[in-house]
Amino acid sequence: MTRQEAKKTIAAQLRAIFNAPDKTEAERLLKQTLEAWRKDYPKLAHWAEQAVPESLTVFDFPSTHRVRLRTSNCLERINRELRRRTRVASIFPNPESCLHLISALLVELDDEWMTGKVYLNLNP
Repeated sequence: MTRQEAKKTIAAQLRAIFNAPDKTEAERLLKQTLEAWRKDYPKLAHWAEQAVPESLTVFDFPSTHRVRLRTSNCLERINRELRRRTRVASIFPNPESCLHLISALLVELDDEWMTGKVYLNLNP
């Protein structure tokens, strides 16, 4: 199997774990996947054994929340917005002025989150 094919296979296996219907099934798939990886990809298996179980905490939340919580898209969007807005100011006279701007932006983003588009159904 070529390296590209292996990457696709590994990605599909990880996707299957995180698309499992519940935590029990995800843990079963992880165990099965780790066994397969131990002989062909021992370093990957060791990493996955350490890192992936912590990521399965997303299954502790309602299924309606999982899609949003299992990615860092929201955080990446916030970081992009902060970067865009602080670049406009470019130079801050002191650290407090930068903190003040970022705090105001985060308050604004929080208001939009709470009153704007519904990202999470809090009443399933």
